[in-house]
Amino acid sequence: MSKRIFDLIFASAGLIVLAPVFAAIALWIKFDSPGPVFFRQVRVGQHGKPFRIHKFRTMDHDPSPGQPSALTIGADPRITPSGRFLRKHKLDELAQLIDVVQGAMSLVGPRPEVPKYVAYYPDALREIVLSVKPGITDEASLRFKDESDILGRSPTPERAYLEEILPVKLEYYARYARSHSLAGDLAIIIRTLRELFP
Repeated sequence: MSKRIFDLIFASAGLIVLAPVFAAIALWIKFDSPGPVFFRQVRVGQHGKPFRIHKFRTMDHDPSPGQPSALTIGADPRITPSGRFLRKHKLDELAQLIDVVQGAMSLVGPRPEVPKYVAYYPDALREIVLSVKPGITDEASLRFKDESDILGRSPTPERAYLEEILPVKLEYYARYARSHSLAGDLAIIIRTLRELFP
């Protein structure tokens, strides 16, 4: 079975099974604060191709032009009450099943970064990491599941991300790009589900 067929089968099944959960989340977001259900942001995909990722919106909607901060740190005051719950349990990421079905993402793979941080990828790693589709989950996501809290404890969050977290993530990403397998993907999916639904 190819990785694309694997992704299509499991992502499509996930969207069908989770449809009531998606509807409940969408209603909660709409009742909780004004704004759209989904947060869309440009990320860098396979071979450097940009795409607009889907996430359930967890922050106050800002209709003004310009990009919000790429990092969400600790108890960010922009996070809505529903957003705190969705972020804590990683439920905001479930919307990316749509991106998997559309072909921009995979179930498992390096997390897609914003262009600002991809510019910091070392040349030796950029081509390797971007050779595969970005994913909803991976080893780095499990390793840094509390990344927001880690950054919230740093006096210089962006510097901490660039110097302490991103280099470690890139090692995981490159390792995955070089030696991924369907069996390995399935193992990561199972570990991720155990984290979401212990």
